[in-house]
Amino acid sequence: MNNTTSKAGLLAATAALCYSAHAAPVAPALENYTANLLLGEVWQRPGLSPRDRSIVTVATLIARNQPQELPFYLRRALDSGVKPGEIAEIITHLAFYSGWPNAMAAVSAAHPVFEERKIAADQLPAASVQKLPLDEKAEAARASMVEANFGKVSPGVVKYTTDALFRDLWLRPGLAPRDRSMVTVSALVASGQVAQITYHLNRAMENGLTETEAGEMLTQLAFYAGWPNVFSAMPVFKEVFAKRKE
Repeated sequence: MNNTTSKAGLLAATAALCYSAHAAPVAPALENYTANLLLGEVWQRPGLSPRDRSIVTVATLIARNQPQELPFYLRRALDSGVKPGEIAEIITHLAFYSGWPNAMAAVSAAHPVFEERKIAADQLPAASVQKLPLDEKAEAARASMVEANFGKVSPGVVKYTTDALFRDLWLRPGLAPRDRSMVTVSALVASGQVAQITYHLNRAMENGLTETEAGEMLTQLAFYAGWPNVFSAMPVFKEVFAKRKE
């Protein structure tokens, strides 16, 4: 371990201590759980990498519109290997899945962190990029199903689901398909949107997320989105896991 790595680790540890200590004057037990259970144990579990835990956590905070917590976790994400461009893509992706106001609140929270880390525009994905290849067969089947079910209910939603989400946003290369799926599933669990999980969890696993990683995402989400949201999602995860083994 070189001096730069040692210094970064020391700074991260100091930041974590300051973060947990903030609760001590108000809720000593919360400070204890934060320092020893959450940051000291849960974040060290081997089922999900620190980078992936950061992605899940940042996505959860944006989905739940909790920007006051974002700066600490954005710094942690950057220190764990999440690239600035990936953070930009997470925020952009969640504008569609959690709403524009949540994404804009995240932009405001991220701005000082990016300034502090000297993250410039040339480190971020452009608005217009060369898209990833489209799975024409799978996309045609999805679009046909949505059109048949909802085309007469809201033509606008159906149009933008195809044109903006699945033929544009999901094909942006600044966030790997597996990570984009992980962001989406995290946001759905965090928002209690159980009905949407089956499709997106299957898509996540087709994009490379393992069953172990998906299960560990729920562990992380229990602490950041709350036990009720996770217990509401667990039967859906269980059913997806079982059907994929048939």
